[in-house]
Amino acid sequence: MVKNLVIVESPAKAKTIKKYLGNGFNVIASMGHVRDLPAKRLCVDIKDNFKPKYAIIKGKEEIVREIKSESAKSNKVFLAADPDREGEAISWHLAHILGLDPEEKNRITFNEITKTGIKNGISSPRTLNSDLINAQQARRILDRLVGYKLSPFLCQKLQKGLSAGRVQSVALRIIVDRENQIRAFIPQEYWTIIASLTVSGGGNKVFQAQFYGKEKEIKLKTQAQVEKILEDLEGAQYVVNSVKKGKRNKNPAPPFITSTMQQEASRKLNFSAKKTMKTAQELYEGVEVEGIGAVGLITYMRTDSLRISQEAAKETSDFIEKKWGKDYLPSVPRRFKVKAGSQDAHEAIRPTMPSFDPERVKISLTSDQFKLYKLIWARFVASQMAVCVQNTVKVELSAAGYIFRASGCSVLFDGFTVLYTESKDEKESDEKMLPPLKEGDVCKLKKIENAQHFTEPPPRYTEASLIKALEEHRIGRPSTYAVTISTILYREYVVKEGKIFRPTELGEAVNGIMVSYFPKIVDIGFTASMEEELDSIESGNMLWTETLGNFYSGFEKTLEDAKEKTKDLKIHLKENETDIICEKCGRPMVVKHGRFGKFIGCSGFPECENIKKFVKKVGVKCPKCGAEVVKKASKKGRAFYGCERFPECDYAAWNQPTNEICPSCGRMLYKNTKKIFCAEPDCKYSRNL
Repeated sequence: MVKNLVIVESPAKAKTIKKYLGNGFNVIASMGHVRDLPAKRLCVDIKDNFKPKYAIIKGKEEIVREIKSESAKSNKVFLAADPDREGEAISWHLAHILGLDPEEKNRITFNEITKTGIKNGISSPRTLNSDLINAQQARRILDRLVGYKLSPFLCQKLQKGLSAGRVQSVALRIIVDRENQIRAFIPQEYWTIIASLTVSGGGNKVFQAQFYGKEKEIKLKTQAQVEKILEDLEGAQYVVNSVKKGKRNKNPAPPFITSTMQQEASRKLNFSAKKTMKTAQELYEGVEVEGIGAVGLITYMRTDSLRISQEAAKETSDFIEKKWGKDYLPSVPRRFKVKAGSQDAHEAIRPTMPSFDPERVKISLTSDQFKLYKLIWARFVASQMAVCVQNTVKVELSAAGYIFRASGCSVLFDGFTVLYTESKDEKESDEKMLPPLKEGDVCKLKKIENAQHFTEPPPRYTEASLIKALEEHRIGRPSTYAVTISTILYREYVVKEGKIFRPTELGEAVNGIMVSYFPKIVDIGFTASMEEELDSIESGNMLWTETLGNFYSGFEKTLEDAKEKTKDLKIHLKENETDIICEKCGRPMVVKHGRFGKFIGCSGFPECENIKKFVKKVGVKCPKCGAEVVKKASKKGRAFYGCERFPECDYAAWNQPTNEICPSCGRMLYKNTKKIFCAEPDCKYSRNL
C-alpha cells in the first residue's frame, strides 16, 4: 500500500503524530536540520550577493538516504517541521534534497499535537513561505559572517578557542556593564526609625509604623539626625491623624510566551533556559499518558503572542466554574494585549487540554516534565480567572510634631491567587493587616527602633533577569536566549555562581576588545534594529540580501581598521598565570588552550614543550588527606569541589571549602554566593558575606 510521507524533526513528535494519522501515513524524523553551512569554512560567497554554500551535515548522510528512500515510495510528501523560521528552513532544505516542487502545497504545521491540531494541520497544506526562509537565512548568514570574521581576530589578540557572536557579544556586554556599575557604586548611608505600637481594642496586636517626616518627607542620613529625633520623641503620644480605607484589584499575569516561561521557570523551578526549552519541547511533541497514549500536552512553545483560541477559553472557563464556582470567573472573558512588534503566528503557551489537571498526568511524566507542565497549566488557567480583591488601609500618625505611616492589606476575595501568583526578581513589600484604627486613637508605644542602612548597587543578573533585559532591549529572539546563555557560559566569558552571572577576566577582556574596536556590534540599539530588519524580511518588506549588504559594508571596514590599530596588541590574562615552575627549563608555566580544552604549558614554548594536566586549585587542603582541593564539573556541568588525589581520596563537596574553621564545632567552613557556613548537620553556624 502506497502511503503519504510526513517528515518531522524528532522521533517523539513522529510517534505522537503517527497515532492520529493512522495507517495511510508514514511518519519519520529528520533529527533536526539535515543541511547547513559547513563548519570549517565561511561558505558564504560575499561577492555573489552572499550566496550560501549548503551541504549535508556531517553524520546525517544515513538519515538523508532513508528520507530519500521513503520519499520515493510515497504518494505525497508533507513537510511538518515546527511552525517557525527554523522549522520553515528545515522544510525548505528537505524540499531541496528531495527535489520537491516549490509551488506544491506540501508544508503543514501544528500549533498543538493533538487530534484536533493534527487534523487541522493535515487538512490545510500550503506552499513553503519564502519570507520565513529568507529571514532564517539572513540570520544564519549574518551570524556566520560575524562569528567567522571576528573569532580569529579575538584568538590572535587573546588566546585560542575564542568566539564572537552577534547576540552573545551584546549579552556579555550587558553582564560586564552591570559589573562595572557595581564596582563604581558608592554606598550612601541612610537610617530608618520604626515604632511598634498597640491600640486599645486592637487585641494587643502590635503593628509597625515607619518615620516619614513632618509636612514633607525627611531623609534620615546621619546617626546624629536620628538621635535628635529620638530625643524629641521621648514620652510623646502617638495619635492617629487619618485612616484611609479602600479596595484594590490584583489582576492575573497573562499566559506564558517563550521569554516569560523561561523567566518564571528560572525563578520558581531553578531551571536554566536550556532545560526549560528542552522540557517544553518534550511536552509539545508528545508524551505517553496512561490511559490515553501519546499526546502533546502544551501548544507550541516558541511564541510572542498572548492570543488564545475561543475553544481553549471556553474549555478553561467551564473547568474553573466546575472546580471553584462561578464567582471565580471574570465578568467578561479575559484577553491580553500583545506587545508592539511581537510575532503573532501562534497562540500563547497553554495546555492543549486545559481541563487536564497536572495531578492526572503526573504518573506519566518525568519530574522535570511534571514541574513545567504544572507551571504552564496553572499560569494559563489563572490567567482566565477573576481578579483578587484586597482591602487596603493607610494610616498616618503624629508624635511630637513628626509623622509616622503604616499600611496594610487583607484579602477580601482570593480570585486567581487560589491557584497561582507570579514571581518577581525584585523583593516585594510584605504588607500585613493592621488592627482596627480610627482618627483620634491614641496608640501605646511598645518600642522604637532605629537602624543604619546603606544603599545597594544594582544586582548582578540572574538567568531570569538577563532574559528579561534581552527581551526589553529586543536583543535576539526568545527562542535563541537559551543558546546565547549556554554559549557565554561554555566559552567561560561568564561564570554562574548560585543563580547570578559574573564575568570572568577573559569575558571582560573580550568585551573590552569588542567595545573598543567593534562598538556597533555590541551596541544594544544597533542589535535591536537588526532584529527589526530580520522581522521586516519575514513580513516581506525587505530583501534579505539588502540587509546583509548594508551590514557587511560597514562591518568589513571596521574589521580592517581594527586589524590596523591592533597590529602589536597581545593581551595576557592574569588568570592564565600559575605559580608552577617548569622542571625542565625553570621558566614559569602558564594556562594554555588547545582543541581538547585547557592545559598547563611552559611559557618557553616552542623551545620547551613541557605540558601538564590543568586543574583549578582553590587554595584549600583536603580535610581527609591533606592534598589540594580542586574545582571540577559533574557530567551535567554543575561545579563541585574534590580532592586532586581522586579516586584514592573520595572527598567531594558541592559548596566551596574555605580555610576557616567553624567557631562552634571546629570543622571546615564552606561558602556560597551569600554566606559562609558550617555544613555539618548538627551545627547551624553561618554568617553573611
